[in-house]
Amino acid sequence: MQESKTNQTPATQGQGIFGSDAYSPAQIAERVESIGVAKARLPLLSMFALGVLAGGFIGLGALYFTVVAADPGLGFALQRVLGGVVFSLGLVLVVVAGAELFTGNNLMIMAWVHRNISGRMVLRNFGVVYAANFVGACGLALLVALSGHAAMNEGAIGRAAIAIADHKCSLGFAEAFFKGILCNILVCLAVWLAMAGRHVVDKIVAVILPISAFVAAGFEHSIANMYFIPLGLFLDGGATDSLTWGAFLWNNLLPVTLGNLFGGAGMVGLVYYVIYRRGT
Repeated sequence: MQESKTNQTPATQGQGIFGSDAYSPAQIAERVESIGVAKARLPLLSMFALGVLAGGFIGLGALYFTVVAADPGLGFALQRVLGGVVFSLGLVLVVVAGAELFTGNNLMIMAWVHRNISGRMVLRNFGVVYAANFVGACGLALLVALSGHAAMNEGAIGRAAIAIADHKCSLGFAEAFFKGILCNILVCLAVWLAMAGRHVVDKIVAVILPISAFVAAGFEHSIANMYFIPLGLFLDGGATDSLTWGAFLWNNLLPVTLGNLFGGAGMVGLVYYVIYRRGT
């Protein structure tokens, strides 16, 4: 026993009951920057395929949320918080299984500001990943609509899906934009916290609270909406006047995407760059 203690590394010696082996904030900033470089250099096919996976993963979290939202017996707070916890499945899959998510990739701004990658490489990643996320999320919505999933709980799942989509399409431009900002601040903080962990459990726990917070607060995530609103459109079939593809693209997706970009890149990525990487 004594011999095993002396053979421990300095890192493991500090892992007592009250110790922590998490990366420090400065180390996280360095890791985020280096990973941003790797993301920018991904081959096109790999980038697109990983983007499709991320769209599907976030869609699975949204599907899980809809099941909770369709239960009228839950109180408001319990429904929102529980829905947020189960929605966290989406980002857990992205972080642990590996995928390319537009909103999380907004942190690549750190590598760009530090001149480790070009603006063209950033735009290439954002454009390819965003389009691939749409394919994955919207494709999953079509599969779910065709599967008969909406008939569960005597059709409550389908009614909840249509109501969610209709509400999102009814938001004003400014409201959707600011909800997008607040959403991606929390999403990028979830990614940031997950980068602090060295183990799968660390990463899962780090993701749950920020993601459940944005969902419970009703903020807007562009990639999740690529599942929520198309699913409502597929199920509604044009019966609701306010629920249209045009309303989806212009009333929701455009302002929410702009808000997500501002919140993630500007209010998380750039802030942490200034704190930890400027001048290094």
